[in-house]
Amino acid sequence: MSASLAPAPAGSPSALTVERLYKRYGEKVIVDGLSFVIRPGECYGLLGPNGAGKTTTLRALLGLTPFDGGRIDVLGHAIPVQAQAARARVGVVPQLDSLDPDFTVEENLLVFGRYFGMSSAQVRARIPELLDFAALSAKRHARINELSGGMKRRLTLARAMVNDPDLIVLDEPTTGLDPQARHLVWERLRALLARGKTILLTTHFMDEAERLCNRLGVIDHGRMMVEGPPRALIAQHLEPMVVEVYGDGMQAWLDAHRAALPGRIEVSGETAFCYVEHAEPVVRTLAGRDDVHYLQRPANLEDLFLRLTGRGMREEG
Repeated sequence: MSASLAPAPAGSPSALTVERLYKRYGEKVIVDGLSFVIRPGECYGLLGPNGAGKTTTLRALLGLTPFDGGRIDVLGHAIPVQAQAARARVGVVPQLDSLDPDFTVEENLLVFGRYFGMSSAQVRARIPELLDFAALSAKRHARINELSGGMKRRLTLARAMVNDPDLIVLDEPTTGLDPQARHLVWERLRALLARGKTILLTTHFMDEAERLCNRLGVIDHGRMMVEGPPRALIAQHLEPMVVEVYGDGMQAWLDAHRAALPGRIEVSGETAFCYVEHAEPVVRTLAGRDDVHYLQRPANLEDLFLRLTGRGMREEG
């Protein structure tokens, strides 16, 4: 990526401040006193199940949804009063691609740049570095229907950079991508962080959040449940090891050994999750059985997320 994508200025004590945000629709409270601060140059993850209030929060901080209480400051601009000025310094990668299929890759960048009041000459000067950043230089004149899903996501990310924003808001940026495409997007996001950009990320991929985020907050029912660096949160709220036991004989094994098993046990479907300080006592009870299988691993962010928000399915909304 070209060196002209300069680090974001750190004149403001925070890139984003959300303080006691409150939003309701009719009798239903969607966001309930939510507060968090994103520092310049960090990647902050906002995680939560469907219906937790993430989308409403993102729309509020972009000035797209009015809120009923609290305060939002984006790069020193009060929202919603100064939303237009704030948006000029923000890049947004929406959950669903909104690329114009009638235009080429280059034309999509040109049209989007005009939304920010940039001249055609200004946008054209940025296009080579944006295409290089997105690994799409060879697709400059291709139409959108000629691109793979990963190429479309990278173009959407490049489009969000057309105004050289200080804050980039990413709403589930790698949903639907294959592993190779996901890793390439992660590489590009790390490059942005290395250049001082600030990122707000929502994702349902816990490995993505654990890889990219300096800090994250897990919200549910519009409230902040926990906040901090991923590994610190895992260490604070979980046992260090997990043994997943599954197979036709799982229930018989669990019935026979549950009283003597150490740690905490959660059952989901046909799998028993044993959260323990040391895995060996659990593994010993599995020796010689051919009706069960097991996986031994360190606790991760997905374990934390499920402990805080539950294993039950959530409806969209």
